[in-house]
Amino acid sequence: QVQLVESGGGLVQAGGSLRLSCTASGRTFSNNAMGWFRQAPGKEREFVARISSSGSSTYYVPSVKGRFTISRDNAKNTVYLQMTSLKPEDTAVYYCAVYRLFYSNMYDSSSVDYWGKGTLVTVSS
Repeated sequence: QVQLVESGGGLVQAGGSLRLSCTASGRTFSNNAMGWFRQAPGKEREFVARISSSGSSTYYVPSVKGRFTISRDNAKNTVYLQMTSLKPEDTAVYYCAVYRLFYSNMYDSSSVDYWGKGTLVTVSS
């Protein structure tokens, strides 16, 4: 049974940093792209960042580019999201995602094969 477990969320002041981790169990995902989505209160889930299977390629939504860094350690079956210069508008539940082997749109939730249960990030002003 595949499980994705996120950790690292919490309460932080604006301008602060957090590092999210997501560890997969049940199988390895070294051939899959992985990513992070988030869902703010009252809003739809949105794409945040994606990393290729090898880790050589990354992509970010413009609102976080330059502040967030996605990385992965395939030996540990883990993906990370380093978040800096956090803003109140970053407040959301952050979800780890494993993409299907073949997908067309990284922004689309339907491209995701597995989801974590989410970790809450709250940024106070």
